[in-house]
Amino acid sequence: MPLTPNLTAHWNEPDSYTVAGYERHHGYEALRKALEMNPDDIIDVVKESGLRGRGGAGFPTGLKWSFVPQDDGKPHYLVVNGDESEPGSCKDVPLMLASSQHLIEGMIVTSFAIRAHHAFLYIRGEVPHVIRRMNEAVRDAYKAGYLGKNILGSGYDMDITVHAGAGAYICGEETALLSSLEGMRGQPRLKPPFPAVAGLYAAPTVVNNVETIASVPAILRNGADWYGSFGTEKSKGIKVFSVSGHVNNPGIFEAPLGITMRELLGYAGGVRDGHKLKFFVPGGSSVPLLTEEHLDAELSYEGMEAVGTMLGTATPMVFDETVSVVRAITGWLDFYKHESCGKCTPCREGTWWIDQLLHSLQAGTGKTEDLKQLEELCAQILGRSFCALGDAAATPYPAAMKYFANEFEDGTHISANAQFNPAASIVFPGVTTS
Repeated sequence: MPLTPNLTAHWNEPDSYTVAGYERHHGYEALRKALEMNPDDIIDVVKESGLRGRGGAGFPTGLKWSFVPQDDGKPHYLVVNGDESEPGSCKDVPLMLASSQHLIEGMIVTSFAIRAHHAFLYIRGEVPHVIRRMNEAVRDAYKAGYLGKNILGSGYDMDITVHAGAGAYICGEETALLSSLEGMRGQPRLKPPFPAVAGLYAAPTVVNNVETIASVPAILRNGADWYGSFGTEKSKGIKVFSVSGHVNNPGIFEAPLGITMRELLGYAGGVRDGHKLKFFVPGGSSVPLLTEEHLDAELSYEGMEAVGTMLGTATPMVFDETVSVVRAITGWLDFYKHESCGKCTPCREGTWWIDQLLHSLQAGTGKTEDLKQLEELCAQILGRSFCALGDAAATPYPAAMKYFANEFEDGTHISANAQFNPAASIVFPGVTTS
């Protein structure tokens, strides 16, 4: 399957993030078109395109926009989630660095569609170079007349605020992000009410990922049919894939959804010379891992579900035979334990216990019953935590046991023939595990 650069098409140009650089390639044509349309028609175009959220959940974007109540007398807000912090994910940061104006135009068009006049871009605090770049790009857009009062003489006013977070993984969850944006501790909120009804400052709010919003201008400019012609029936469009780990040419590759991992590996130069693939994670550390037998599965929402995992952020991490699965899983749980906000008991206590047991297995001092206890802990956390962080922490171990039980058993000095069902009582919502 050939690559289809859209957001990444002009990254070789040093001024791609500027208004001038963007305007050379149809920049802000979509905005001019949008300002002459009925806002509801813009939402319909995005619905018809099949664009789904690129932050990991994959919720239909146009449908999400349509949930915002109209004529309610309240201000509306757009909040763009640039708090990319999932281990292994690296797509939004380079998009903000090199495709800054794509994102800004997408934010203006989206705000116009949902009747908002103020949008916020929330960026992870550990990437100050990205924050500086986006602030510069926003100033550039103001000077060019694309932001501010009476944009392009349309009578529409629009402002964008770039906000720096403090570096908490939990703030990638949309309601925790909103709390942080309001100056409170970044902890998830109980839903309902959902942000579309009571979000930022208790007003109707749309929260979308950077890549999602940056994709909007091309859809509006070229049409829903154009965008829907890429990808699969249930996973339409183009996706930015970042391939990292043990490959010869790690990098970012923009291709239609439905491309296989084998094809992406080819673009990434294959597994590093002299080594062979052991396993890969298709979309950040919070989705179940896969092995060589899954290289030809479609990287789409339905394709990944069919093999017992999720597409997530579509940022594959590749691991060769030199990697200990136990050590990799333990490292991820170290992260989740550290990043748990502590609001709910299953996540706060469960991540600590899982992490302790995994460290025992890694050290070779585990007990046979630890394997069963880990299974039960994951089952108790999954679907019972306040937000998806608990689910993310409960996912890696059962998936790893499915394919690499022997490595965990080695940490208990027990026979490889020990009776243990790696899939017992573990159910991924909406995912087939067999």
